[in-house]
Amino acid sequence: QVQLVESGGGSVQPGGSLTLSCAASGDTYSYGSYSSGCMAWFRQAPGKEREGVATIDSVGTTSYADSVQGRFTISKDNAKKTLYLQLNTLKPEDTAVYYCAADSSPFLCLRNALAEPKSFGIWGRGTQVSVSS
Repeated sequence: QVQLVESGGGSVQPGGSLTLSCAASGDTYSYGSYSSGCMAWFRQAPGKEREGVATIDSVGTTSYADSVQGRFTISKDNAKKTLYLQLNTLKPEDTAVYYCAADSSPFLCLRNALAEPKSFGIWGRGTQVSVSS
């Protein structure tokens, strides 16, 4: 059984940067089923629906929401069993709880996975990112 734990959130000023991490517990074989599938970051601001931020597939192909394109970067280190999200040029509207998610389906990232949060099989508990001056 794989569990995901996010870290790295915090409070920053507009224009600042953060690096979020999502560490996976469990054996390497179980983690491998997810890293060979589809991994993603979502976020949810107060009073809003959960929003897809970025996905990464088994070979490292990435996709981003238009709102974060060019500012955020998703990556993963399979040896460390960790998913990352680099957040640059942060804006107040980026304030939200950020969640990592994963699914073993290799097909999920081939379609619009950012719009399908319910398709992801496992989730972390989230880490808060607050951007204000």
